[in-house]
Amino acid sequence: MTNRIDRRFAELAESGRAGLIPYVTAGHPSPEATVDVMHRLVEGGADLLELGVPFSDVMADGPVIQNACQRALEAGMTLDRVFDMVRSFRADDAETPVILMGYMNPIERRGLDDFVEQAADAGVDGLLIVDCPADEAEDTRAALEQQGMHQVFLVAPTTTESRLQRMAPMAGGFVYYVSLKGVTGSAALDADALAPAIERLRAHTPVPVAVGFGISTAEQAADVARVADAVVIGSALVKALDGSETVEDAVAVAGRFVDSVRSAMDAARASGNDRVAEA
Repeated sequence: MTNRIDRRFAELAESGRAGLIPYVTAGHPSPEATVDVMHRLVEGGADLLELGVPFSDVMADGPVIQNACQRALEAGMTLDRVFDMVRSFRADDAETPVILMGYMNPIERRGLDDFVEQAADAGVDGLLIVDCPADEAEDTRAALEQQGMHQVFLVAPTTTESRLQRMAPMAGGFVYYVSLKGVTGSAALDADALAPAIERLRAHTPVPVAVGFGISTAEQAADVARVADAVVIGSALVKALDGSETVEDAVAVAGRFVDSVRSAMDAARASGNDRVAEA
């Protein structure tokens, strides 16, 4: 099974570019801004989009995304409105993969099969379910496969070899490597430790490896882009969007943010390719 995620990573590999996956919370800084922000992120060089489903108990996320979820919920965000946003985005963009990031509770309340069917109908390509590790994903993965969608799994620095072996055959789309211990946005990135960690992952699975958590600057994104297939950047973007009072403000903030990150990543990859050519 292949879908937009697979096709996008194949394109990236062919072009020698690292993928950029910005995260935004649906409905933050306002429900009216989300779809326009998504389009501006793509215009600025985002290759895939990660859209957070607002939830009241985001245990893996730090205070920035907790606050974004709370604001979105207070603004009236619901699961149906998240699907509507993806559907609206798809009206003008049929190619950019969209991954929903969230938790099992909203899925179970909707019902797994109904959730997956409605997500697929809206144009979602994959789910990253924070509290559904591979060991517990038999049902969700089967439901997603029926709709042509991937379940993206998180791998932490503390993930054991035996757990990696169980996860690898189930991985779809890409593997999301958590670059630090703790919640999103909680600490600085240790770029030097990434290369061996990514090689360890690649020894287990052929799917691309994206790195996230702890990436807050264009320079850090560039460092990660040198060794990973894709860079996920969330809390820093969400924090930048916090002060946006209008849709136009939010779009402008998202544009400046993604433009700088994309430029830094492309420069890092170009520099690496030049060194290889000179060797």
